[in-house]
Amino acid sequence: MTDVVERRPRGGLAAMCISQATSWGLLYYSLPVAVVPITEDTGWSAAAITAAFSAGLIVSAVFGIWVGKLLDQRGPRRLMVTGSLIGVAALLLVATAPNLPVFVAAWLIAGLAQAAVFYQPAFVVLTRWYGPARVRALTTLTLVAGFASPIYAPLTALLIETVGWRSAYLVLACALAVVTIPLHCFFLNAHWTVPSPSQSRQSVTRDVRATTRSRRFIMLQVAVAAATLALFAVTFNLIPLLLERGFDYRTAVLAFSLIGVGQVVGRLFFAVLPGRANPVRRTVLLLAAGATCLWLLGLLPGPAFALIGVTVLAGAVRGCVTLLQATAVADRWGTANFGAVQGVFVAPVTAVGALAPAAGPLLAGLLGGYPAMALAMAGVATLGVLAAARS
Repeated sequence: MTDVVERRPRGGLAAMCISQATSWGLLYYSLPVAVVPITEDTGWSAAAITAAFSAGLIVSAVFGIWVGKLLDQRGPRRLMVTGSLIGVAALLLVATAPNLPVFVAAWLIAGLAQAAVFYQPAFVVLTRWYGPARVRALTTLTLVAGFASPIYAPLTALLIETVGWRSAYLVLACALAVVTIPLHCFFLNAHWTVPSPSQSRQSVTRDVRATTRSRRFIMLQVAVAAATLALFAVTFNLIPLLLERGFDYRTAVLAFSLIGVGQVVGRLFFAVLPGRANPVRRTVLLLAAGATCLWLLGLLPGPAFALIGVTVLAGAVRGCVTLLQATAVADRWGTANFGAVQGVFVAPVTAVGALAPAAGPLLAGLLGGYPAMALAMAGVATLGVLAAARS
């Protein structure tokens, strides 16, 4: 495949950065902040509320395959505007849900919106806009979107404390509409002006299947999915892991908060990682660094500064893995039919990312503790490194 470079609307990158930060902040990071208030007000279990959220992410993974194909065919404007509208409707339904089934349905609908407005469609757009120069633009996007949590989590908490969770979600729905709909409408291509190489639909389908069913592609999927599962399961559950190591709660929370710092640092340095000209080498080095961090978190009893340092490095690898998801396919197979191929690539990665937070406590219970869970996930990450070597 060859790179397809599309006309960039003026201000498009800035608009995408703002819309991504807002979409992630309202459709993703708002719920973890709201779980306890919702539980206290409704009596619904925290587990059921979190499961509704995870189910929405799985819906996002499944529909992401279709979204990728649609992006290739029609361009981003109508799709992402529609995604914003669906997201607004989902948040309004969250705010007014009279019972748990309706609440669950609201997050399943939110999953449809996530498929159309989160990273994956944005990665397709920036890859089309910037072609071979995409890494810098993708890095900028993920850096800015990385501030979604520090901006919108406190804002959500403040709204909940002030007006209650239901009114807070009404405000969040309005914010999503006011910010993202105009940005998607005025700063995205109505249709692609530089078409992909002329192919019949049957030819496109044949080429996409040839790529997505190849051994290299499947090994790459396995590698990135394994790394995502392992890194997210351990880092999401870092606080109980460190508490079992004998750390006090404040130190454990400090270490957990530094994961975000590591992600920012990792994304800043992704473009200069060794092996840029050799995507397989870069993937292996990156995932090997992640596996090493998990082995250390499972084995090291201390001291505190050593484990905190390993945590920051694990966060850096997590940040790099986000950019790896955005670039790995284009680096190997080019950008023709990129939306369709990328949609297939990220579907299992998104699904395991949705399951990872719950997988940690489940494994810890089965294996006798969080350090044992970390070792098991380190083994999974190591298998991912072996798969990456064959990608």
